Amino acid sequence: MAIRGYVLDGPDQTERAARLLGGLLGPGDAIGLIGELGAGKTRFVHGLARGLGLPDHLRVTSPTFTILNQLHGGRVPLFHADLYRIERRAELDHIGLDELWGAGGVLAVEWCDRFAVLPPDHLLVRLSITGDDERALDCEGRGARSQALAARWADSLAD
Repeated sequence: MAIRGYVLDGPDQTERAARLLGGLLGPGDAIGLIGELGAGKTRFVHGLARGLGLPDHLRVTSPTFTILNQLHGGRVPLFHADLYRIERRAELDHIGLDELWGAGGVLAVEWCDRFAVLPPDHLLVRLSITGDDERALDCEGRGARSQALAARWADSLAD
């Protein structure tokens, strides 16, 4: 199952779509985010956090400089990574992404197309700028669990 060209009319719609997905996610799920600067990747992760039940006072910011943020306090932890500033594959060894797979949380990786860091079963979400505030969302489930998640998410977006 895939989602193609779903229109997000502004940042609130981006957050709403991600919040719906966050409500479906569980421990061990992984989401890769692709999109140019300003496409809404971090806003999307903010919505995931809310869908996972993370408290509103917990601020979701881009981990561009810290590379990895760990957010706790919801149904499951959210591990939010950003690979934008990573230049060489060897730098990934110092981040500790591999250790997070067994940590019982959800992993969201911005700029995941720079390096192959996601497990075989993951959701790949692409946000494309189509207007001043408008974005197009495409999603593909890779692996049985993620294909089922994509189908359930598509259903919830249609409601």
